Amino acid sequence: MAGVKLDGAGTQKMKTLEEALITLQSIHGMVERMAIEVKNQRGVGVLPNQIKRVATPLQGQLKGQFGMIADQLSGMILATGRSGGEALKVRALREYVGQIRTALEISAAKVKEKHAEVIETAGGD
Repeated sequence: MAGVKLDGAGTQKMKTLEEALITLQSIHGMVERMAIEVKNQRGVGVLPNQIKRVATPLQGQLKGQFGMIADQLSGMILATGRSGGEALKVRALREYVGQIRTALEISAAKVKEKHAEVIETAGGD
């Protein structure tokens, strides 16, 4: 029987992607809280600043290994600071969160494919 494991670089990349997904979940929660505030016709307060505060370190973390995803995060950070209607901001932020989540999942699949090492195990066949 043969098993599959990741090499050292693949393991490090998967760790980075898993941490990024966890951080993205918290960003998604903030975006949805912002959407609720907009729907109830209340001010969004400091939520855009909190999104920026969480997204900026994530962008730096991804920059070295996953530059394209980091660029998408940069676009999201810029979108939070733009003027305009809050409903439009929420829509844009939701789209960015979806795109970044998809990119992270695709990258994880590529890392598994590219960095897989076949290991032989003793089988009784």
